[in-house]
Amino acid sequence: MDINRRFALGLGSVAAAGAVLGTSAGTAQAQSTEAEWDAMIPTTAEQARRKISLKYSWETARARGTWSSYIGVADPDGTVKPAVEVEADRVVEAYSVNKIAVAVAVLDKVDRGLITLDQRVDVTQAIVIQDTDGIFGLDGAYPSSVTVGHALAALLTVSDNTAVRLCGLVVPALELNEILRSKGFVHTQVVPVANPNRFFLGTTTPRETFTLLQKLAAGQLLSAASTEHLLKVLRSLTSFTDGIRLNLSSAERLNVATKAGWFNDGRNEAGIVFDTAGKPIITFALFASGQFAGDQAANADNYSATHPALRARAALGRTLYDSVLRITANTPRTYRAQRYQPGNGG
Repeated sequence: MDINRRFALGLGSVAAAGAVLGTSAGTAQAQSTEAEWDAMIPTTAEQARRKISLKYSWETARARGTWSSYIGVADPDGTVKPAVEVEADRVVEAYSVNKIAVAVAVLDKVDRGLITLDQRVDVTQAIVIQDTDGIFGLDGAYPSSVTVGHALAALLTVSDNTAVRLCGLVVPALELNEILRSKGFVHTQVVPVANPNRFFLGTTTPRETFTLLQKLAAGQLLSAASTEHLLKVLRSLTSFTDGIRLNLSSAERLNVATKAGWFNDGRNEAGIVFDTAGKPIITFALFASGQFAGDQAANADNYSATHPALRARAALGRTLYDSVLRITANTPRTYRAQRYQPGNGG
């Protein structure tokens, strides 16, 4: 493997960090290899931050590309401190990660009584985007209508781009941006076009996306009902699984709320890892673009789990989840843990 300078520095930091952290409470044994670090289950938030920081350095060095990221871990008192803070204030193309912000704006209007989740919006032939993402392009039966709630579910689970336009029917672009600015998100903005009800998904920064998720989990952005609704959709097993959640079991995936976004060379993902009691412990915002490891032509058309950036996020996902197994925090429980219950029709 071609080891670049950043990866070499990460390897060099293992000895120093390993001298501080142990494999378990009361154990002074240091981790000197990546495999030993992977096997170590943190027992304190500080251990979790050190392990996450090292894993992030290793995996992003392998993947290459340009990364802008923020990952925070909650202390027992609920204070969140960064494990990774890399170009966190860089304005980046958010792509579909900004669908979380779109959903926040829609639910903000629901909370103010201006629209309702059961309100219907028209799905016309002209509004359907004929790409290969989502479900509306597969319907083949228009005109029809769906509820706002249905549009949000499609927006956040299968990342349907027609659902972006449906949300724009109830929250026009300029109003959407103003709602986000009023909540403090001046860089998390969509890009208006000539049609006031349509927009491109726009930009954000890792820090703003991280803060949006933190405030969402703390119940500071939306009502309790809307907060629970949004986090439930983001935790659904129907939601994105090729990145952070790839190497997790079904039960483990239900404890991770996540949204990915991709376009051109961008490969992004942001979300929250909860402990088994439903408390948000780790929040992550990962934005990557540029030239990744391997064949550049193959990478350009690859948005799946085999892309170098997604391989990195999958490896990091296992580390993030393992880091909440033995730690918890005095943070509000924003949902009740559910058990996956498959069905068989009928």
